[in-house]
Amino acid sequence: MSVTVAEPVSVPKPQDGGFADLFDQYVGDMDLPSTEWFTRLKLERPRRNTKCLGETTRLLKRATDILIASILLVTLAPLMLLVAVAVRLTSRGPVIFKQTRVGLNLRSKKTDRRSNMANAEAPNGVDRRDPDRDRRRDQGYGKPFTLYKFRTMKVDAEKHGAQFAVKGDPRVTCIGRFMRKTRLDELPQLWNVLRGEMSLVGPRPERPEFIETLSSEIPNYINRLGLKPGLTGLAQIINGYDNNIESFRRKVNLDLMYLQNCCFWNDCKILFRTIRVVLTGSGAL
Repeated sequence: MSVTVAEPVSVPKPQDGGFADLFDQYVGDMDLPSTEWFTRLKLERPRRNTKCLGETTRLLKRATDILIASILLVTLAPLMLLVAVAVRLTSRGPVIFKQTRVGLNLRSKKTDRRSNMANAEAPNGVDRRDPDRDRRRDQGYGKPFTLYKFRTMKVDAEKHGAQFAVKGDPRVTCIGRFMRKTRLDELPQLWNVLRGEMSLVGPRPERPEFIETLSSEIPNYINRLGLKPGLTGLAQIINGYDNNIESFRRKVNLDLMYLQNCCFWNDCKILFRTIRVVLTGSGAL
């Protein structure tokens, strides 16, 4: 089933550079599930990141995050307490699982003039500085933050290194499988939303261990980090959990689609559809 193509947009100005190619790829991808319900905006030029959103949209999005996250943390506190007790009684280890994730990325690759000067002055153009100690050469990934979840796996789940979850994963605890299906394990992320590290709606936050590999496998992967990661999002409710390259490719296109059409009305639609996903348990592993 093909996706409805976004409304026509004007040709980006030359200074947009390679981002125009990214946008062409996004609007040209027809191998996506149907999203007729998703409102398409008429843009004059492709959006790069959250800075391209209107001020009203940014303020309204943040105000909605604070209001809803605060209400849910208070009203769901008894449920979260019950979940915490269940985790404690059914498996050994901490109740809350902390993990580093990659957040909003507003950096762009720039030429290091000092490096160029050093190369010009050094014999044979060799830069004598240790690249491992030069922070200016760090990859332009998003800002890392600590994500909070109720623990759903055994404490030694990654004793052999970081790995994606799979269907029927033996590392998942008995109560953890139920929490993943109902998304109860993600309730502590409301604290991340309140802190401003995440938004209610946005791209799924990825682990730094996987970012470099995914960036080399999927063109323009990093561009999906132009918005704050979300508790839910277009890719989350349509694509479900990602554990293979093709699934990640679809997620990138859906995240770029959301970036180009991010608005309060679409956020409301995604939030309402998230309720159905939670009730049916679709897309969970």
